[in-house]
Parts: sequence; C-alpha cells; structure tokens
Amino acid sequence: MSWTSWTRNSLTALAVCVLLPLGVAGCGTGQAHGRGSAVSSSPVGKVLDDTDETGRHLREVDREDAPEVGVEVTPDSGGGWDVLLTFRNFRLSPAHAKPRAVPGRGLAYLFLDGHRVARLHTREFHLAGHLVPRGTHHVTARLYADDGTVWAVRGKKVESTADITASGADADSGADPDPDPGAASDQGAGPTVFHSAVRRSTASPPATTTAFTAGR
Repeated sequence: MSWTSWTRNSLTALAVCVLLPLGVAGCGTGQAHGRGSAVSSSPVGKVLDDTDETGRHLREVDREDAPEVGVEVTPDSGGGWDVLLTFRNFRLSPAHAKPRAVPGRGLAYLFLDGHRVARLHTREFHLAGHLVPRGTHHVTARLYADDGTVWAVRGKKVESTADITASGADADSGADPDPDPGAASDQGAGPTVFHSAVRRSTASPPATTTAFTAGR
C-alpha cells in the first residue's frame, strides 16, 4: 500500500514537470532560468572574428534585415560643422540601454579621419571647428549594437562617410578663430563644403550623404 502511494506521488510529480513550460530547465532546479539575458542567450546574427579599428567585433546580419545609415555634414554659420544622421531599419537606444544586441537598435560612433570623436544616441551632433583643420577630411558614422559589436553585412561594417573640405583663416592653425565680430565677412573665411558624398560602399554608390549604405 505504501509502495503504491509512493508510486502515484512520483508519477504526479513527473507529470507536473512534463507540463511545465519548455523554458524551465528541469524540475525544481531553475538553473539558467532568468540568468541568460546576456547576448549569448539570444543571439542576433553572427559575431565574426574580424574587428574594426577600435577592436570591436563585427556582428553580421542578413542584408534584408540590416540597419542602414546616412550622414550629412554642413558648415555652421557660427563656426564648426553640423552633422545629421539618417537611418533605415534602425533606432537609437537610450544612453543607459542594457548591453545586449537587439535587432535594429544601438548607437552610432562618429569618426573624423579614422579617429573616434563622438558616441551618439541622437541624430544630430556639432563638430567643433578646431577639430577640422584646413584641407579635406572624412566624417564617418558607424552603427554599433548596444553590446559594443559593430553591425555588419557580408563582412563589411554598416557605416557611411562624407568628405568635407575646410578652408579659411579658422582652419589654418587648427584652432577656433578669435571671437572678433569683424573677422567674419563675405570673403569666404568660414568652412565650405566642396564635396560631400558616401564613399566605399558595398552597395551601389549613392549620390548624396542622405542616401543609405550597408557598409564600406
């Protein structure tokens, strides 16, 4: 009698275990349940061995699901440059987002001639004039997941680059000009854009910086 009772109790416990959701790892253990919120527990794309110049690994996704970015750089009448980013299949995360990869989410890094100058959670950024000396420079916006990996397509980083050319007295020394109201005149002393286009794209080259590209 006691053996029969024990058997029934065991079968009942087993049935409860079987009927529990598949997400529970075992009966009564609960291990790894609720702990796996790291990137590895819900993979997005494929993390490659390749890295960018900052040492961050590329995260490759299918082209049809890939985020895209465009960058537009225009001179600011008050000095410096205004940068505007445009996106497709992508949304900027808040500054304190969890460090995990979510499809179509993340942040943008802004590079000037290959050197990182800003970490962006907004579409707009003001590039100080003293950072852009006289000559032609390359402003690149690159998309990252919140875990720090670089969004990529076919092994290429998802980024967009605009060429800008600075000229005038404010660019000669690489420093901001003196705040002399009479210095700013119609003589072209401020920075001007000679050319601004997305370069080195794996897709068909767009005509302007507002077009989208899925990589360099």
